[in-house]
Amino acid sequence: MQALWTILLLICSNIFMTFAWYGQLKLADVVPSSRDWPLALIILMSWGVALFEYSFMIPANRYGSSINGGPFSLVQLKVIQEVVSLTVFSVICITVFKTESFHWNHVVSLLFLVAAVFFAFIKS
Repeated sequence: MQALWTILLLICSNIFMTFAWYGQLKLADVVPSSRDWPLALIILMSWGVALFEYSFMIPANRYGSSINGGPFSLVQLKVIQEVVSLTVFSVICITVFKTESFHWNHVVSLLFLVAAVFFAFIKS
């Protein structure tokens, strides 16, 4: 159950992370005047969103890490986080931005990431 909570927290964290990093690119569609906002304001807004990212990421790492009694080694935790990050990014990119299309090479790259998770969990 701890593993499931860790992954769910990582998913939540990465949703906020994606919007903190890339949401400002979509902001101009919602608030056209935002094109004229100073970069410092956009950065502060992104930091505000990133606060929520950290509010999920830190507990995910604390609960998930074997250092604190969790089920994952640091390497496993990081590999899972990267797969979650790219999966969440892909879904948001296709559904929210709608400027990108998903091609066969993207599917292959995600399969390689799943393979990375598999190899990270092999006991050596």
